[in-house]
Amino acid sequence: MQGLAGKRVIVTAGAAGIGRVTAEAFVDAGARVFVCDIDDRALADVAAKRPEIGRIHADVAREEDVERLFAAALAALGGLDILVNNAGIAGPTGPVESLDLAGWKHCLAVNLDGTFLCTRRAVPELVKAGGGSIVNLSSTAGLFGFPNRTPYATAKWGIIGLTKTLAMELGPRGIRVNAICPGPVEGPRIERVIAADAQVTGRSIEETRAAYLRTNALRTFVEARDIANMILFLCSDLGRRITGQAIAVDGGTETLRTR
Repeated sequence: MQGLAGKRVIVTAGAAGIGRVTAEAFVDAGARVFVCDIDDRALADVAAKRPEIGRIHADVAREEDVERLFAAALAALGGLDILVNNAGIAGPTGPVESLDLAGWKHCLAVNLDGTFLCTRRAVPELVKAGGGSIVNLSSTAGLFGFPNRTPYATAKWGIIGLTKTLAMELGPRGIRVNAICPGPVEGPRIERVIAADAQVTGRSIEETRAAYLRTNALRTFVEARDIANMILFLCSDLGRRITGQAIAVDGGTETLRTR
């Protein structure tokens, strides 16, 4: 894709899922990539199969881990042009009165605090590079209400507010900031969400999965590559005039109410 060759990229939670597919897509486009993750098995798989991708164990909810991530990434890459804030967790599922404060705080810490911490650390490097691009992973849960997923939806709405504010703040310095709002993405994570939802509602996993599929116009889950394609577009020369946007890649979500 135009303008990505030689770009220096950090992808958080980049050893598996959307992050892994995105990291590999950047490498295939000629970029140099560094990832972090908390999954050591996934990191080992990256080392074995894509050794050209730099990597470190780091939890973006921990400020000291973010500092270690950037120290290692900058040493390996020599600077930064693109940050993809992909790290996030599903958080607890259940009626609001059943949720505990610890689960709420942990969900917001990973999804929202992690995005803030990495962005704060990245901005001086992007300024040194003469500008760049930040892509934050929100969700269709950041565009719609999502019953029984209060912490997750709250964090993802927060990411969109952060994105729009930073686009205004950083635009004069040549830094574009956008958010991607995926719908349910095929893979183990959505299957865990479906299983948790089924447990709360008493429905079967099959019934719950069918209900999730009915939430969008195309009646399908998206694939990680669909998300990666949009991220690369936004960071390429083709997206050079796009900033402050929350772009859904979701098959046309109509509702997140599944019952």
